[in-house]
Amino acid sequence: MTKDNKIELMAPAGNFESMQAALDNGADSIYFGVEQLNMRARATINFTMDDLEEIVERCEAKEVRSYLTLNTIIYDHDLKVVKNLVNRAKKAGITAVIAMDQAVISYAHSIGMEVHISTQLSITNLETVKFYSHFADTMVMAREMSLRQVKAIVDGIIRDDVRGPSGNLVEVEIFGHGALCMAVSGKCYLSLHELNSSANRGACKQECRRPYEVKDLETGNILKIENEFIMSPKDLAVINFLDELIETGAKVVKIEGRGRAPEYVATVIRNYRQAIDSYYEGTYSDEKVGEWMESLRTVYNRDFWGGYLYGKELGEWSNTSGSQATQKKIYIAKGRHYYPKPEIGEFLMEAQQMKIGDKLLVTGPTTGAQEIVLTSMMVNDVDASEAKKGDIVTIPIPFKIRPSDKLYKVVDTEFAKKKLIEA
Repeated sequence: MTKDNKIELMAPAGNFESMQAALDNGADSIYFGVEQLNMRARATINFTMDDLEEIVERCEAKEVRSYLTLNTIIYDHDLKVVKNLVNRAKKAGITAVIAMDQAVISYAHSIGMEVHISTQLSITNLETVKFYSHFADTMVMAREMSLRQVKAIVDGIIRDDVRGPSGNLVEVEIFGHGALCMAVSGKCYLSLHELNSSANRGACKQECRRPYEVKDLETGNILKIENEFIMSPKDLAVINFLDELIETGAKVVKIEGRGRAPEYVATVIRNYRQAIDSYYEGTYSDEKVGEWMESLRTVYNRDFWGGYLYGKELGEWSNTSGSQATQKKIYIAKGRHYYPKPEIGEFLMEAQQMKIGDKLLVTGPTTGAQEIVLTSMMVNDVDASEAKKGDIVTIPIPFKIRPSDKLYKVVDTEFAKKKLIEA
């Protein structure tokens, strides 16, 4: 739990852009992978060992905790790399290691590194919590648990005074928002079976997100399926019952998405930050929930449901292989220079066009993900209402931009247009 006793908001960081977006939008902690020993080894750029010091520096500047994910299956030939990485993380000042393999858990504990137990260990009862309390201070519950079951474990931790190596009561973490896997706590072997690419080694090919036909091999009949994406569940969202989640006594709510874009991280963390603060201020309401849900739909999603947390069976499937986001970004320009006194950013248009009134997104390793609405601009030093490829554009912008930054135009998608027609 955070220093102000609110539930901890834990954000994904697949690269520096996403990490900065999390820091800027109110995350209490970030989790990230280094190179290949994490569950998103191929889904994101990932950090290197040499990035650890900068990660700690940026996080400490915002009083944000940093968690290194080392939650894949570990083989003998990985152990030297694992130990080196844990040593480097401890030396750099990383807050904790998230692990599922006993070799990682044991080694991190042996050198005094804080350990968090990954969801891959499928913790579903108090006795298992007591076992891992010898090694870990925080434990992620299995994703198949209901709020009632989580509360029973939290109550048991308090009643039986279950404490971790730190001497504090063990903290329970719940997965709160993002992609759900059809497999138990994410332990899927479909990608390994079909493509020899193991999800449990961070190399999932997401075979489950594709449409399939079910064929009766005896008769040759192809069975009719109402929704062809029968292995691709909708994304989890708890913002509409966040009050109930907090009241279980869980100390951490985790946002999934290390493979997502920085604007996804910015949007999701911003909305959950507002929702958490609203709960503790006593202003959490259905009206606000509606606004947050509308905002969450602007970024990548497969539609939403409450998952197992309400005790339901997995049965709400996505009806598309991709995103149902109501907005998308279109690349238009790269950063050139920033003039701090007048707060003017200069960009080179490299694609498409933009005009006054457009919603713009700037992303970069230091900038994170920042959105503005274009109110005025100069094209080649002349006031203008439109700009096109090849133009040098200067626009008012209230934050520093850098040559590594990219400028996007944010537009409505077909999903947004469809919803407008339906309304």
